[in-house]
Amino acid sequence: MGADILTYIAKSLVDNPDEVKVTPVEEDGELVLELRVHPDDMGKVIGKRGRTAKAIRTMVKAAATREGTSATVEIVE
Repeated sequence: MGADILTYIAKSLVDNPDEVKVTPVEEDGELVLELRVHPDDMGKVIGKRGRTAKAIRTMVKAAATREGTSATVEIVE
């Protein structure tokens, strides 16, 4: 569910929605969602001073908590 939310949010923000890829990775018992976007869209996902990235992380963490799990988002180049 967290991956679905992350994919939806990222595709809504970028100019190249077909380039959005979310890869779930298990690290130390916690789900890490790796987000990859087109290099031209990296600034849109991160936002000014990282505000957009922080908001995305907050939404995904809240969705995971609601499911009874924990998840974090990592933006990968």
